[in-house]
Amino acid sequence: MAPTFTSMEASNGHEVPKVASIKTLADSASLTFVPSEYTYTKNPNEQGDANDPEHSIPIIDFALLTSGSPDQRAKVIQELRRACEEWGFFQVTNHGVPESLMQSMIDACHRFFDLPEEEKKEFQTRNLLDPIKFGTSFNVDIEKVHLWRDFLKVIAHPEFNSLYKPAGYSEVSLEFSKRTREVATEILKGISESLGLEADYIAKAMNWDRGLQILAANYYPACPQPDKAIGLPPHTDHGLVTLLIQNEMGGLEVKHKDQWVLVNAAPGAFVVNIGDQMQILTNDKYKSIWHRAVVNNKATRISIAVPHGPSLDTPALPIPELLEREGQAPKYIGMTYEKFMELQASPAALTNPCLDHLRV
Repeated sequence: MAPTFTSMEASNGHEVPKVASIKTLADSASLTFVPSEYTYTKNPNEQGDANDPEHSIPIIDFALLTSGSPDQRAKVIQELRRACEEWGFFQVTNHGVPESLMQSMIDACHRFFDLPEEEKKEFQTRNLLDPIKFGTSFNVDIEKVHLWRDFLKVIAHPEFNSLYKPAGYSEVSLEFSKRTREVATEILKGISESLGLEADYIAKAMNWDRGLQILAANYYPACPQPDKAIGLPPHTDHGLVTLLIQNEMGGLEVKHKDQWVLVNAAPGAFVVNIGDQMQILTNDKYKSIWHRAVVNNKATRISIAVPHGPSLDTPALPIPELLEREGQAPKYIGMTYEKFMELQASPAALTNPCLDHLRV
């Protein structure tokens, strides 16, 4: 059985979860198997494969997108359009964010997860949009199987929030979130242009200047039976675009043409994916793709996903210009981003994908 926390109040006044962190469980010397409450059954016909060159996610050269010649930029915009249409995932290289800064961000998050459990408990909360939120699994109140994962979510925009521990986290996260947002802003411009719109169209429509940015760090410790547990089950992301980095341990799998593809990210690259709000805006032209995080029995994997979304009070709706050009009716009704995020964290999301709740 997994160890449990006693029922108590965190320093922020919220009752803490009764399920122990996965780090507490994984650090137990007696752990040789996956406890029943963490046992997750995967489809044996859906294994990942990173070796097939046909199944390598596209690479977008950020330098050519932002500072190349007009011809080079036009070519990259077309590559971006194909990546969004055919994959919904792509890697971004030559983005200008120092690899040392990316590594420092991973190291700072690792130091946080290594803090004593008592020190991390003050950041536990059940409130979805609290500025800082530490927890385990996904939603222990409603899920049937616990995930092999601890997480730390910190809102970095429109207001920057940070931790006072571990030492150095605040300074690194400020620079990393700022630089990551700059990359996301340029990617959003490229996506707008790839749809035949003005570069700032989506940013204006989604109130990007007040948009939500979250630093979501995931801690996946080595698992004694990785085929019997899951870090994150198949899901889509709620925002417009997500940028992800990870340590040297892979584990991100993307569903492409009904097969799970293990992502082999280039060193120093951001892995970028389209989110649900973008699928709504484009009326299914650019789809939010299912992906999952698998675990291993060798070493801890740390990933940092940085979802970027509209402002919380902004509803995404299919873009009228695209509907008119394609001769389509809108496939989605509007819902504010905040309500959409609440839906994703609710029991309703366990039975149907969130987007299905908004389909006309």
